[in-house]
Amino acid sequence: MAEEKKDRIQTAANSGLDRREFFVRMGLGSLGIAAAGTAAFGYQFLSPNVLYEPSPVVNMGRPESYQLDSVTLDVDARIFVVHGNEGFFALNAVCTHLGCLTAWKPEIDTIACPCHGSKFTREGVKKEGPAPKPLPWLRMWLSEDGELMVDRSNEIPPSQFVRV
Repeated sequence: MAEEKKDRIQTAANSGLDRREFFVRMGLGSLGIAAAGTAAFGYQFLSPNVLYEPSPVVNMGRPESYQLDSVTLDVDARIFVVHGNEGFFALNAVCTHLGCLTAWKPEIDTIACPCHGSKFTREGVKKEGPAPKPLPWLRMWLSEDGELMVDRSNEIPPSQFVRV
Protein backbone atom coordinates (compact mmCIF):
# COMPACT_ATOMS: atom_id res chain seq x y z
CA MET A 1 0.00 0.00 0.00
CA ALA A 2 2.75 2.41 0.95
CA GLU A 3 4.56 1.53 -2.25
CA GLU A 4 1.47 2.40 -4.32
CA LYS A 5 1.27 5.78 -2.63
CA LYS A 6 4.92 6.46 -3.41
CA ASP A 7 4.33 5.55 -7.06
CA ARG A 8 1.43 8.04 -7.30
CA ILE A 9 3.48 10.83 -5.72
CA GLN A 10 6.40 10.01 -8.02
CA THR A 11 4.11 10.06 -11.09
CA ALA A 12 2.69 13.47 -10.09
CA ALA A 13 6.18 14.84 -9.58
CA ASN A 14 7.30 13.53 -12.99
CA SER A 15 4.33 15.09 -14.80
CA GLY A 16 5.92 18.53 -14.41
CA LEU A 17 2.83 20.19 -12.89
CA ASP A 18 3.69 21.54 -9.48
CA ARG A 19 1.33 23.45 -7.20
CA ARG A 20 2.39 26.91 -8.37
CA GLU A 21 1.97 26.09 -12.07
CA PHE A 22 -1.43 24.55 -11.37
CA PHE A 23 -2.69 27.78 -9.75
CA VAL A 24 -1.21 29.91 -12.55
CA ARG A 25 -3.07 27.86 -15.15
CA MET A 26 -6.29 28.01 -13.14
CA GLY A 27 -5.97 31.82 -12.82
CA LEU A 28 -5.28 32.30 -16.52
CA GLY A 29 -8.17 30.01 -17.43
CA SER A 30 -10.52 31.98 -15.17
CA LEU A 31 -9.37 35.26 -16.72
CA GLY A 32 -9.93 33.83 -20.20
CA ILE A 33 -13.47 32.76 -19.35
CA ALA A 34 -14.22 36.17 -17.81
CA ALA A 35 -12.82 37.94 -20.91
CA ALA A 36 -14.96 35.77 -23.23
CA GLY A 37 -18.08 36.55 -21.19
CA THR A 38 -17.28 40.27 -21.20
CA ALA A 39 -16.81 40.19 -24.98
CA ALA A 40 -20.13 38.38 -25.49
CA PHE A 41 -22.06 40.83 -23.32
CA GLY A 42 -20.27 43.78 -24.94
CA TYR A 43 -21.27 42.55 -28.39
CA GLN A 44 -24.89 42.12 -27.27
CA PHE A 45 -24.88 45.62 -25.76
CA LEU A 46 -23.49 47.24 -28.90
CA SER A 47 -25.74 45.39 -31.36
CA PRO A 48 -29.05 47.19 -32.07
CA ASN A 49 -32.16 45.96 -30.32
CA VAL A 50 -35.02 46.45 -32.75
CA LEU A 51 -38.55 46.12 -31.45
CA TYR A 52 -41.01 45.22 -34.19
CA GLU A 53 -44.44 46.52 -33.22
CA PRO A 54 -47.51 46.74 -35.38
CA SER A 55 -48.36 50.13 -36.80
CA PRO A 56 -50.52 52.29 -34.54
CA VAL A 57 -52.54 53.32 -37.61
CA VAL A 58 -55.33 50.85 -38.36
CA ASN A 59 -57.58 50.63 -41.40
CA MET A 60 -61.15 50.07 -40.15
CA GLY A 61 -62.76 49.62 -43.57
CA ARG A 62 -65.46 51.45 -45.48
CA PRO A 63 -68.00 53.62 -43.64
CA GLU A 64 -70.86 51.81 -45.40
CA SER A 65 -70.02 48.62 -43.48
CA TYR A 66 -71.15 50.23 -40.19
CA GLN A 67 -74.86 50.59 -39.47
CA LEU A 68 -76.22 53.80 -38.00
CA ASP A 69 -76.24 53.77 -34.16
CA SER A 70 -73.82 50.83 -34.05
CA VAL A 71 -70.89 50.17 -31.75
CA THR A 72 -68.42 47.74 -33.34
CA LEU A 73 -65.45 46.19 -31.55
CA ASP A 74 -62.31 45.27 -33.46
CA VAL A 75 -60.69 42.79 -31.08
CA ASP A 76 -57.30 42.76 -32.85
CA ALA A 77 -56.96 46.55 -32.86
CA ARG A 78 -58.74 46.95 -29.48
CA ILE A 79 -60.89 49.74 -30.85
CA PHE A 80 -64.60 50.54 -30.80
CA VAL A 81 -65.92 52.22 -33.93
CA VAL A 82 -69.10 54.11 -33.09
CA HIS A 83 -71.45 55.32 -35.84
CA GLY A 84 -73.93 57.84 -34.52
CA ASN A 85 -76.08 60.61 -35.97
CA GLU A 86 -73.17 63.06 -35.61
CA GLY A 87 -70.78 60.81 -37.55
CA PHE A 88 -68.06 58.31 -36.72
CA PHE A 89 -65.64 58.23 -33.82
CA ALA A 90 -63.27 55.68 -32.31
CA LEU A 91 -62.77 54.69 -28.68
CA ASN A 92 -59.93 52.76 -27.11
CA ALA A 93 -61.51 49.47 -25.97
CA VAL A 94 -59.01 48.92 -23.14
CA CYS A 95 -60.44 49.63 -19.68
CA THR A 96 -58.70 52.48 -17.88
CA HIS A 97 -58.77 50.54 -14.59
CA LEU A 98 -56.45 47.56 -15.14
CA GLY A 99 -56.23 47.23 -18.93
CA CYS A 100 -58.91 44.61 -19.57
CA LEU A 101 -60.60 44.45 -22.96
CA THR A 102 -64.12 45.86 -22.63
CA ALA A 103 -67.20 44.61 -24.47
CA TRP A 104 -70.26 46.28 -25.97
CA LYS A 105 -73.53 45.23 -24.27
CA PRO A 106 -76.33 46.36 -26.64
CA GLU A 107 -79.12 45.18 -24.33
CA ILE A 108 -78.13 47.78 -21.72
CA ASP A 109 -76.55 50.26 -24.19
CA THR A 110 -73.25 50.10 -22.27
CA ILE A 111 -69.59 49.32 -22.77
CA ALA A 112 -68.66 47.06 -19.85
CA CYS A 113 -65.47 45.64 -18.39
CA PRO A 114 -66.13 41.91 -17.83
CA CYS A 115 -63.41 41.62 -15.18
CA HIS A 116 -63.96 44.40 -12.66
CA GLY A 117 -67.39 45.84 -13.45
CA SER A 118 -66.59 49.27 -14.85
CA LYS A 119 -69.29 50.58 -17.18
CA PHE A 120 -69.08 53.30 -19.83
CA THR A 121 -71.55 55.03 -22.13
CA ARG A 122 -71.21 54.65 -25.89
CA GLU A 123 -69.28 57.96 -25.81
CA GLY A 124 -66.75 56.43 -23.38
CA VAL A 125 -67.93 58.37 -20.31
CA LYS A 126 -67.59 56.38 -17.07
CA LYS A 127 -70.95 55.42 -15.54
CA GLU A 128 -69.84 53.22 -12.65
CA GLY A 129 -67.09 50.97 -11.37
CA PRO A 130 -63.44 51.32 -10.36
CA ALA A 131 -62.15 52.83 -13.64
CA PRO A 132 -60.47 56.18 -12.84
CA LYS A 133 -60.99 57.78 -16.27
CA PRO A 134 -63.29 57.56 -19.29
CA LEU A 135 -62.35 55.56 -22.37
CA PRO A 136 -60.12 57.76 -24.55
CA TRP A 137 -61.21 58.93 -27.98
CA LEU A 138 -58.76 58.12 -30.77
CA ARG A 139 -57.94 60.17 -33.84
CA MET A 140 -60.02 59.01 -36.81
CA TRP A 141 -60.11 60.24 -40.40
CA LEU A 142 -61.10 59.23 -43.93
CA SER A 143 -58.27 58.10 -46.16
CA GLU A 144 -57.97 59.12 -49.81
CA ASP A 145 -59.57 55.78 -50.69
CA GLY A 146 -62.62 56.61 -48.55
CA GLU A 147 -61.78 54.19 -45.74
CA LEU A 148 -61.88 54.92 -42.02
CA MET A 149 -58.43 55.13 -40.47
CA VAL A 150 -57.68 55.19 -36.72
CA ASP A 151 -54.44 56.20 -35.01
CA ARG A 152 -54.30 54.20 -31.76
CA SER A 153 -51.40 56.26 -30.45
CA ASN A 154 -53.13 59.63 -30.78
CA GLU A 155 -55.79 60.41 -28.17
CA ILE A 156 -58.04 63.38 -28.91
CA PRO A 157 -60.59 65.41 -26.94
CA PRO A 158 -64.15 64.02 -27.14
CA SER A 159 -66.76 65.23 -29.64
CA GLN A 160 -64.54 65.23 -32.72
CA PHE A 161 -66.55 63.28 -35.30
CA VAL A 162 -65.77 62.09 -38.81
CA ARG A 163 -68.70 63.04 -41.00
CA VAL A 164 -69.30 61.05 -44.17
